[in-house]
Amino acid sequence: MIRHILLIELNPEASHEQVDAVRLAFEQIPGMIEGVTDVEWGVNDSPEGRNQAFTHCVLMTFEDEAARQAYLPHPKHDALKVIFRPIIKNLIVFDYSL
Repeated sequence: MIRHILLIELNPEASHEQVDAVRLAFEQIPGMIEGVTDVEWGVNDSPEGRNQAFTHCVLMTFEDEAARQAYLPHPKHDALKVIFRPIIKNLIVFDYSL
């Protein structure tokens, strides 16, 4: 399995409707792209104050490397980027294998 983590800093202009649309789009990915087994969306609530302006997180789980490679150029991933990129100020992508 591969975990794919996105730490997201939103643009200040991002509306609640835009953020909700992106969340819903991410949450639908496992039913649309084979090999994506799970997606979690979270909002930072750490009391430590060390999030460095990153307020949201996406955690995706891929069955294997082939699933990750199929996801990256997938048309559903491209469609997600169309609504996601306009609301991002900064993004960290971090993957690791289990």
